[in-house]
Amino acid sequence: MKFLQNNHIIELFNFRHACKIFDADKKIPKEDFLTILESARLSPSSFGFEPWKFIVVQDMKLREKLLPATWGAQNILPTASHYVIILARKKPSLLAESDYISYMLYDVHKFTKEKAEARRAKYKKFQEEDFNLLESSRAIFDWACKQTYIALGNMMTAAAMLGIDSCAVEGFEAKKIEEILKNDFKIDTDLFGVSVMAGFGYRLKEPPKKTRQNLKDIVEWK
Repeated sequence: MKFLQNNHIIELFNFRHACKIFDADKKIPKEDFLTILESARLSPSSFGFEPWKFIVVQDMKLREKLLPATWGAQNILPTASHYVIILARKKPSLLAESDYISYMLYDVHKFTKEKAEARRAKYKKFQEEDFNLLESSRAIFDWACKQTYIALGNMMTAAAMLGIDSCAVEGFEAKKIEEILKNDFKIDTDLFGVSVMAGFGYRLKEPPKKTRQNLKDIVEWK
């Protein structure tokens, strides 16, 4: 395996920017976008429970349905080569005793019964005591959303490594989007809620120089 040099990594992060409008005539090759999706699939998550689902919206009629409730993607939805809605799991399927958690423990991780039940007990304590995630349905959903942002970051970085632009989208009306997901996408919104969205494609023009705080202002060494 070849690893990137330090300067190449920094160049990639300087290349990546919030691309607000894409070249609608340029499409991402299938192999490249599958690599971006694979970077999401391989992303880490708390307890390895992967509380996410990725909806790739290529049907322009469905994008048009999203447009009125997605104020942060007015130029992105019509022009992005690929548009992804990232869903996070809600409380019913994230409870320690749920069928989904059993599926992850036994079918995905393939733990022995002893190890699976020990992990389940640890997860239950984490939910009930360590992070108090069961105080509300919103608390555990927000925890799941945090996991999706790890996948989102990896997708955008993988895209940059392929010379592909991206933009994360939080500018939407969550309740209206979930109604659209339920009615037009046939998503079970009792199990999934919208966490974040992202557009992928190719820039029309070069972005302005990236602005960030200095490293010394945000890092302390002890």
